[in-house]
Amino acid sequence: MTVRKILFVVNAPEFFLSHRLPVALAAGEEGYEVHVATADDDAVREIRRLGLAHHTVAIARSGQNPFSELGSVISLYRLFRELKPDLVHLITIKPVLYGGLAARLAGGSGVVAAVSGLGTVFVAQSLAARIRRVLVSWLYRLAFSQQRLAVIFQNPDDRDGLLAIGALKKEQVRMIRGSGVNLANYSFLQEPEGIPVVVMAARLLRDKGVYEFVEAARILKSRGVEVVMRLIGAPDPGNPTSVEQVELDRWAAEGVVELPGYRSDIARQYAAANIVCLPSYREGLPKGLVEAAACGRAVVTTDVPGCRDAIEPGVTGVLVPVKSAVALADRLQALIEAPEERMLMGKAGRELAERAFSIDRIVNQHLAIYKELLEDA
Repeated sequence: MTVRKILFVVNAPEFFLSHRLPVALAAGEEGYEVHVATADDDAVREIRRLGLAHHTVAIARSGQNPFSELGSVISLYRLFRELKPDLVHLITIKPVLYGGLAARLAGGSGVVAAVSGLGTVFVAQSLAARIRRVLVSWLYRLAFSQQRLAVIFQNPDDRDGLLAIGALKKEQVRMIRGSGVNLANYSFLQEPEGIPVVVMAARLLRDKGVYEFVEAARILKSRGVEVVMRLIGAPDPGNPTSVEQVELDRWAAEGVVELPGYRSDIARQYAAANIVCLPSYREGLPKGLVEAAACGRAVVTTDVPGCRDAIEPGVTGVLVPVKSAVALADRLQALIEAPEERMLMGKAGRELAERAFSIDRIVNQHLAIYKELLEDA
């Protein structure tokens, strides 16, 4: 019996480990030969330690130099021609676009494209953004011109956006709510006692709503609300919307938010919190909010694609208007002063995680898509 090859393509190896590793390991257990292609980084060692074949490709998370971007397509095309995978699983925007083009040119592979968000180009309204949106829309249409294609969306807004521009057909759409969570690693624990703690854990980017979180902390302090506002994460120098270190130093001196930096023990951080907050401008379906639900924490997030799909509004959390620090402060204060409501939301959040977000459910949905595409070969 011929062993089928699956190639995962993602720009950052850390993202593969945090968001797709359980799917890749499950595919290996199902008898697939699993390969992973990412840019080079220290995390590559962990991928290889886990027994997965790794290939380094020239693909950067950011940057718009046309020669570098063309180089990414060529690098992927050469890999596809050499490896001849039966299936390629493309993850995040650049791998989806460039990997889709490369797969079309190389031929022979089924394509799974994971659209975990359409990026800031579909949010920004500047002239430059509108021009880029036309180009990116054209690239999506080219990348999705495949004979055997399944496109996984995490929320209906992203799905409807790409259907509206004619990038794909309805029968090529698959819906999977997020990357899943290992419920055993994110236990449901009672809230800690003492001064309420609000945690935001994310890359420190403007588009994640970092500035609104800090401003909400200032507002709550001015109102005399007793609360600890904890901003967990690190800047991302490769992203144009990253918070600068000088700004973090200023916030630290001001003292309105705690800044513990990057932490890998998110389950522990949520266990030490009373509320989890993510005032992002747009998401696919944020893993942090899925983890918050599993930990039984009430959520305050923005009424935007992805974020609103990660909660049951009024049941597991509350929605606020995007880019409104005042509304954010108002809703945080209401929950800070309503412990019984928080606890009910936390319990409902855990039930939601068990029902919709368990890693076993997410893995099985992916394996079913692989099987479907390979049976059509």
